[in-house]
Amino acid sequence: MPRSTAEDVDGYLAEVVDPDRLTALVRIRELCRTELAGYEEVMAWGMPCYRRRGGEAEIAFANQKQYVSFYLMRPDIREGFEERLADQDIGKGCLRFRRTESIDYDLVRDLLRATAAAPGEVC
Repeated sequence: MPRSTAEDVDGYLAEVVDPDRLTALVRIRELCRTELAGYEEVMAWGMPCYRRRGGEAEIAFANQKQYVSFYLMRPDIREGFEERLADQDIGKGCLRFRRTESIDYDLVRDLLRATAAAPGEVC
């Protein structure tokens, strides 16, 4: 999916044509909204992002051409989950799920909880 020009997350999700991808993205959004209490849901860089009020984005997700991505922009959280992330397809700050059935929603939830627990530096 090319960079979205949607004004809000509902508009972003309306652009997703693959039903499996849409289901996965909606579930990730629900987890973000549940676990990131007090965060703002915004569109930035053409994707849904979550930031502490007035702060920088700490979490984001996106529908990419080859995968669903989950962005964790806190190095301290990534380091704390090093063992659980070892078997994941991960870049500097992005988990890539090439198949929607491979998304580890428990891991995503735990990463969100750890992010929400305390502020930290964003890369």
